[in-house]
Amino acid sequence: MIPADVQQTKQRFGIIGNAPGLIRAITRALQIAPIDLAVLITGESGAGKEFFPQIIHANSSRKHGKYIAVNCGAIPEGTIDSELFGHEKGAFTGALSARKGYFEEADGGTIFLDEVGELPLTTQARLLRVLESGEFLKVGSSTVLKTNVRIVAATNLDMVKAVSEGKFREDLYYRLSTIHIEIPPLRERADDILLLFRKFSTDFAERYRMPVIQLTDDARNVLLNYRWPGNVRQLKNITEQISIFETNREVDGATLQGYLPQYNIEKLPARQAATPGEQDHTFFEKERKMLYKTLFEMQKELADLHAKVEELTKAAQGQPHFTPPTQSVTVARSMALAPITTAVPVHVPASKGKTIDETEGEVIPNEAEYVEEQPTTLEDTERETIRKALMRNHGKRKKTAEELKISERTLYRKIKEYNLE
Repeated sequence: MIPADVQQTKQRFGIIGNAPGLIRAITRALQIAPIDLAVLITGESGAGKEFFPQIIHANSSRKHGKYIAVNCGAIPEGTIDSELFGHEKGAFTGALSARKGYFEEADGGTIFLDEVGELPLTTQARLLRVLESGEFLKVGSSTVLKTNVRIVAATNLDMVKAVSEGKFREDLYYRLSTIHIEIPPLRERADDILLLFRKFSTDFAERYRMPVIQLTDDARNVLLNYRWPGNVRQLKNITEQISIFETNREVDGATLQGYLPQYNIEKLPARQAATPGEQDHTFFEKERKMLYKTLFEMQKELADLHAKVEELTKAAQGQPHFTPPTQSVTVARSMALAPITTAVPVHVPASKGKTIDETEGEVIPNEAEYVEEQPTTLEDTERETIRKALMRNHGKRKKTAEELKISERTLYRKIKEYNLE
């Protein structure tokens, strides 16, 4: 049974719904209205937080004073102090005259700070002083002014998380949350969804003189099973869209689904999407398999190149009547597909009189010029190990290819000298 004062408040402010969470929030607002304390209202965007500061002001001793609502998230950071506390003439560029702020204008009344979590930290310090002593300074002034206002704040942020991240002052949070009222989201008010849809469709039909939208049974199920991330505001917008565009005034479930965003329409059992951690793990598994495959192919090619070098060396030393091949040795195609790494330069002697044993080795860069980032996780460690192995094998393969070319040139030179002799 809903109390009489709660029922009257609902009718006065046009609040629709009988959910226990909603009734509890209205009851709490009526209880703390006569007590002159700061109030913090929390809830998701579109849940109807703007009604509760009005309920508190209308049932308090300040009901004959001013009620000013300020959207803190809509005021630029550079002018928020001037808007709230006022400024003196010449305080900044464009300040052609002195101006009263909202706290000075609302003296003796109530000020509603919507989206208070968006306030800059400097403005939060000024607001804390107002809450503690009722004093403030205008921008560009050194004169302390007094104000007697009741502050009701609202936010859709997780204030505990914002405090832990340093985005909101902890002392200000505890001053604002002397009284805390939480507004339930629409998905927790399943019995109120159809009531709200009927109310919005009726109001829209009366305003534009058209028939009222009716829902079939499957459309009601779709409406009840949707999560409504935009809460009451989203339900109102969708109701008005259907009223405008649908010529058939009886809407079924398929038609209704066309107006709902396709993310999470129904609460049906389904395979959940992979979390960011699971996606990273899956990607790493694929990358690791690819790297292992490339590594094994490079090792096989490296072994083949070593065998070819040994074969050519033996031929140059023990087989004087060796016939040169008709074409040069081709390099495996997969070498062109190897990962792009820093090339390890190999110096090939310019003089044809030198043998392979007299060639210069590979140039090793100064290790002090390279600063490697140490891996922090097991996956990073494994990835770094594979990368180093690929780079090392790639360098060896390039060196072996150069040695193979040098061996061929040496072998041809020896055969030519033998034939001439």
